[in-house]
Amino acid sequence: MIDLSLAEVAEVVGGQVEGDATVVVGGPVVIDGREAGPGSLFVAFVGEHTDGHLHVPQAADNGAVAVLGTRATELPTVVVEDPQDALQRLAAYVVAQVRERGGLTVLALTGSQGKTSTKDLLAAVLAEAGPTVATYGSFNNELGMPLTSLRVTPETRFLVLEMGARGIGHLTELTDLVRPDVSVVLNVGTAHVGEFGSRDAIAQAKGELVEALSSDGVAVLNADDERVAAMRTRTRGRVVTFGAGEADVRVSDLDLDRLGRPRFRLSSGGETAEVSLRLVGEHQARNAAAATAAALAVGMTLADVAAALDTVASLSKWRMELHELAHGVVLLNDSYNANPESMRAALDAIATIGADDSVSRTIAVLGVMRELGDDSVEAHRQIGHYAAERVARVLVIGPDARGIHEGAGEVSTFVDDNAAAVAWLRQNLREGDAVLVKASRGARLDEVAAALH
Repeated sequence: MIDLSLAEVAEVVGGQVEGDATVVVGGPVVIDGREAGPGSLFVAFVGEHTDGHLHVPQAADNGAVAVLGTRATELPTVVVEDPQDALQRLAAYVVAQVRERGGLTVLALTGSQGKTSTKDLLAAVLAEAGPTVATYGSFNNELGMPLTSLRVTPETRFLVLEMGARGIGHLTELTDLVRPDVSVVLNVGTAHVGEFGSRDAIAQAKGELVEALSSDGVAVLNADDERVAAMRTRTRGRVVTFGAGEADVRVSDLDLDRLGRPRFRLSSGGETAEVSLRLVGEHQARNAAAATAAALAVGMTLADVAAALDTVASLSKWRMELHELAHGVVLLNDSYNANPESMRAALDAIATIGADDSVSRTIAVLGVMRELGDDSVEAHRQIGHYAAERVARVLVIGPDARGIHEGAGEVSTFVDDNAAAVAWLRQNLREGDAVLVKASRGARLDEVAAALH
C-alpha cells in the first residue's frame, strides 16, 4: 500500500482517530491478525461468531501499527461505523492515487468458471512486463477486491482483479470502486444458477463488467459463448475476442500430452506462436487465449506472451494440481470448487491421463456441486453418467452428491463422508492408478486429496 498517516486514512474514510494520528501505515491491509506484517493496518470486523477487535494484540505482535474498526483499541485506531464501507473507500482512494501518478492499468475478470485459473495465467504473463498485483486465490468479493487493490504501490504497473457476483448489480458495485481498463468475460455457465435463477440473469450480471469500461477501455470476450459474445453491444470500449473459432485471438491445433497438458497454436493479427502449457486440462488452452487477449490489449507482444505462458507451472491452490505420488499413483487435485462445466473438464482431463499406457485405472472421487438450484438433482445425475463413460471407477461422497452415484451406475461406490472415502481409497488404490478429486469447496475434498500423499 502507499504510505498514509492515520489522519489521512480517517479523512478518506470519514472516521475519527483515537490515538496517535501521525502513525503511518504502509504495510499490507489485513482482516486476519495472523497475516499482518510490519506497518500493517488491521481491519477489525464484528461478526456473528467473532469480534476482530479481540485479535488486535495478535495483529500487533505480527507488525500491525494501526486499526480500522468500530471502537478504540490498544493500537491507534480509525473509528468508523461500517468497516467494510471504509475499507472499500480506502481501496478506491489508493488505486486512484496510484493511477494519478501514472502507469497503473487495471484488468478485471469474471465468468462462471475459469476465473481463477485465467487470472493466475494473466498475472504470470503480465509480471514479465512489469510489477503486478493480483487477487489471491478466488478472494473476489466485496472484501477480497478492496484488499487486493490495497496491495498496490507506486511501482505497480498492473492490477489484476478477479470479480465474482452473487446477483445482478454486484459487479457494478465493485467496478464503481475500481474502474477497469480491461474487462475479461470468460463464459456464462450454470455455476450459481440457483442464486441467479437463470443463465440469462447470469449473463446480465456478468455483462456489468464491460459496461463499466470507458470509451478507451477494452472488452475481452469469449467468441465461442453466444451470451458473452452478445455483450459487445453493452460496452463503450473496444472489443477483442478469443476462442477456437472466428476470434481475434484464436486457439488451433490443440493436442494433449500423456498427462493432459495442452499444446496449441495461438494466432493474432497475422502472427502465430506455439504454446506448451504445464497445466492440466484442455480447457486451459481457452483460459490461456483469454489471458493472451488481455495481455495484448495492454501492449505485450504475442511472442512474449507465449514465452511467459510456457513457464507457468502452477495455479492457485487445489486447482488442477497434478501430483505423481511416491506409491505410483497420479493425483489430480481440483478440489477447490465445482460446477457441471468444470466437472466435465476435469473428467476429460483424468480420462486423457488414463489413456497413457503407464496408467492402469482411473478413479474419480466426486462430491457435491452447490448452488445449482432446481436443476441440482438432475445435474448431479448427468455428471455421474458423464463420469461413468470416462473413468473406470467413481467414488461419490456425501448425501448431497448421491445423484452422481445414481447416474454413474454400477461403476460407482457411495460413501457418507470424507473419512469413509479415505478409508476406501487406502484399501483399494493400487500402483498405476490415476485419481481425480473434485467437488464444491464446502465439501472439503482437499482433506481427501491430502490423505493420499
